Amino acid sequence: LEEVPEFKKITEEDLQARQVLTEARRLEGTIRHASVHACGIVISAEPLTNILPLQRAPGGEDTILTQIEMHGVEDLGLLKMDFLGLKNLTIIEKTLRLVRDLQHEEKIDIDSLPLDNKKAFELFRAGETTGVFQLESPGMRRYLVELRPTDLEDIIAMIALYRPGPIELIPSYVKRKHGKEKVTYLHPLLEPILRNTYGVGIYQEQMMRIARDLAGFTLGEADVLRKAIGKKIKDLLDEQRVKLVEGMVGRGIARDTAEKIWELFPPFARYGFNRSHAACYAMISYQTAYLKANYPVEFMASLLNVSGSDTERIHFLVSDAKRLGVPVMPPDVNESFEEFAVGMYHEKPAIRFGLLKIKNLGANITREIIEERRRAGPYKDLIDFLSRIHHRDMNKKSLESLVKAGALDSFGHRRRSQLIGNLDEMLRFSQASKKMATSTQGGLFGNFVPASSLQFKEMEDIGTRQILDWEKELLGLYLTDHPFNPYRDHEKVKKLALPISKAREEPLERGRSRRIVIAGVINAIQKIPTKNGDPMLFVSLEDQTDTIEALVFSDLLAESREVWQEGKAIITRGRMSAKNGETKFVCEEVRELTL
Repeated sequence: LEEVPEFKKITEEDLQARQVLTEARRLEGTIRHASVHACGIVISAEPLTNILPLQRAPGGEDTILTQIEMHGVEDLGLLKMDFLGLKNLTIIEKTLRLVRDLQHEEKIDIDSLPLDNKKAFELFRAGETTGVFQLESPGMRRYLVELRPTDLEDIIAMIALYRPGPIELIPSYVKRKHGKEKVTYLHPLLEPILRNTYGVGIYQEQMMRIARDLAGFTLGEADVLRKAIGKKIKDLLDEQRVKLVEGMVGRGIARDTAEKIWELFPPFARYGFNRSHAACYAMISYQTAYLKANYPVEFMASLLNVSGSDTERIHFLVSDAKRLGVPVMPPDVNESFEEFAVGMYHEKPAIRFGLLKIKNLGANITREIIEERRRAGPYKDLIDFLSRIHHRDMNKKSLESLVKAGALDSFGHRRRSQLIGNLDEMLRFSQASKKMATSTQGGLFGNFVPASSLQFKEMEDIGTRQILDWEKELLGLYLTDHPFNPYRDHEKVKKLALPISKAREEPLERGRSRRIVIAGVINAIQKIPTKNGDPMLFVSLEDQTDTIEALVFSDLLAESREVWQEGKAIITRGRMSAKNGETKFVCEEVRELTL
């Protein structure tokens, strides 16, 4: 109201706007919702109802919450513990179960893995860390390739270093590891403390040990020093500086050296990380890398199963699996279970899409298809399938979803277009079979409908693109093919374009990358006005490797309006841009691709 003249003018001239503003002012600053801390648990010596007001979590959950927020709980003197829950532990558990079920009862003791597994470290050095705990981001993968880790210490250090502040030390750490930068110490006593990190101070424990070994601090005093630096309390810092320097001088270290050693300490306020935390994380990183390197199919299937309904994540993981040579197969009524599962394809382990991942196919009909298969064996053909599934949820919508997603393809003799064109006939046959099966009177042919009564009319083939669009609609991604595949060998694409997955890894300076070229198929377009009222587009662009949101500003839009249509293949030059943690592509030039 104070800063935007247009807003103030509207509220002065428009009665309705003034009424809205009056109500908004009454609401402003009030608590708008009850949020739940991810892992904070309050513990007391007596029932919490004697101490705090409590409530149930929003949304009808059984979780009980305190009505006083976390800082208030601490101020009351109650113990608040954080028990961190990681879905990566679920991924590990699911992978181990799959390995045990599929590898003839092979059992892996995840807590006693050899810490020098060759395949795991090859994976680290190649930066193939999609799904690996803490090491998945493009920046981290780039640094791992440069570092070429050789032991767990490197992983511990990278986890501590890859965060705001210490990330500036990574180039020096990498150079020192490979002998491209000299490792130096201000005093010989620092060598045993900093040797494992090539003379680079990384951990809070190193800082505390320097205080103990060089200045004679007790463990308690060293922890006070750590807190003083972390909290940046000036009076306490000055006091600790005098104490540390005098302690070192008292132990025979020259005063000028002691002063220089003190200068190592304040930066810890910016980047000091506790090694114990980094080591615990690194163990989970190593365990996930070990499983991915040695049991890639089981690991990728588990990764997909914890992705829930996040179609972007599923698309990304499926692309990664295919790139690593792990086949991902469409859902199939004879092979699929509810979730992603491991099966065989051309005598090679493969991931099979789960039936429950098909949009519009409910949990009840999914379970019925799987249970009936367990009871009476695989479905021999389409007639057998329609004759055996008598669930009330076997309706036109669920049957259409099964067909369009490819779950009936294995019956072979019918194209998806043929089945879609005969849905009503298939449904009639299914309902007649259900009625006959539940009838108390036996018919001339027993309690089943003769196969000859299913009469199919011939339908024209709808083409690959329509089938791919169905897959995109019902599975969230193109699976059996990709609409951009015909353009892969286009001269401009081969010569100029980066795969979108590689474009995402482009280094950014001040939030922008160098100028690069990408190409793909337009999936969706959203048109919005800018602050100035000019039109701009948010475009979902996809190739075989990934999807990215591209921004098209008004100047480019004005000269290329006819290009921006869903389904078109384009090639565009621009820059990667990161804002608020989101990476997008800003288009500067564009051309339509034609075959």
